[in-house]
Amino acid sequence: MHEPARARKGRGSRTGGAARPSRIGVFSAKVRRVSDQTVEISLEEAGKTLEAVVRKALGDVPWSKARDLVKSGRVLVDARRIDDATTRVRAGQVITLRVDAPRVPQLALTDEEVVYVDQALVVVRKAAGVLTIPTEDNERDTLLDRVRAFVRLHRKTTPGPRDDEIGIVHRLDRETSGLVVFARTLAAKRALAEQFEEHSIERRYLAIAHGRVHGQTVKTTLVKDRGDGLRGSFGRAFPQRKKGWPAEPPHDAQEAITHLEPLEMLPSTGNAVATLVSVGLETGRQHQIRIHLAELGHPVLGESVYIRDFRGKKLAAPRNMLHATVLGLVHPSGRSLRFEWAPPEDFQRVLQRLRQPRPSSPPAR
Repeated sequence: MHEPARARKGRGSRTGGAARPSRIGVFSAKVRRVSDQTVEISLEEAGKTLEAVVRKALGDVPWSKARDLVKSGRVLVDARRIDDATTRVRAGQVITLRVDAPRVPQLALTDEEVVYVDQALVVVRKAAGVLTIPTEDNERDTLLDRVRAFVRLHRKTTPGPRDDEIGIVHRLDRETSGLVVFARTLAAKRALAEQFEEHSIERRYLAIAHGRVHGQTVKTTLVKDRGDGLRGSFGRAFPQRKKGWPAEPPHDAQEAITHLEPLEMLPSTGNAVATLVSVGLETGRQHQIRIHLAELGHPVLGESVYIRDFRGKKLAAPRNMLHATVLGLVHPSGRSLRFEWAPPEDFQRVLQRLRQPRPSSPPAR
């Protein structure tokens, strides 16, 4: 059974140190050298494909070589494996090349990405940028695909049902990182689904939000269209109802309850501030945390959808600064399990940057 010692009953499982990448040779003049193993993307390189950056970093190796390094899992972007060579890079991202590392089987999760596995459950670390499940028929390399591939590769050490019986019981947004549990049997899926329905699953997130967030519980009714085409809280974002707008929420509206606890006020730059927030979910609706924070006037850093009404200074981030850090559940056998995963490097870098305030610009004369 592939069960790390840290994932004992009632205890958390934390991240370990990543393996050191191999040494690479020549670096492009357009990327700033960070160490013998990594390069940091400059503003000039931003927007280029990952294969183009890898090719330049290795001294204009053939395109096929650069593409193979990416597809074989030997290139990391902000410490997570990316096997799509056409991925566009962003300024500030750190690219790690493991030229001499063994090839990673396509789609399969690594041992480091799997927190816990037995005959009933699989708990994994989802990287930002990865879909939990396909949203289109032709989409591949989702987290579900990678879990199935991992189970196939470790069939001898993790005996259990066929890999195609793995069931999804919850999901994270594409740009959200964090812990996700999958069921390996129908009985396990039913047991987990019941816990989610009863709101007995422990789910805690970390978010970096604009402004000064105060501790509170937010309870609203979410609708698919709040009045401008976006999901949102009924009657909250658009209390001025348009002609024909219903007085009561539609039948498919869902109650959403979010508990917010500020952990740290971040000075950032000038007069702009942000808050590191611990978020507890009592319900788990689509985009619930992002919607509730945005409607309070505190959109998550990196937000691209629920931010159109925000009039404050927008703070830069490479993605939504939202991370599912705690997952607690009852195993189908009756054991209590609790897992923890600290935020990944891209989240930590934004946090550290905001902890180092810069003086405000002097007023114009």
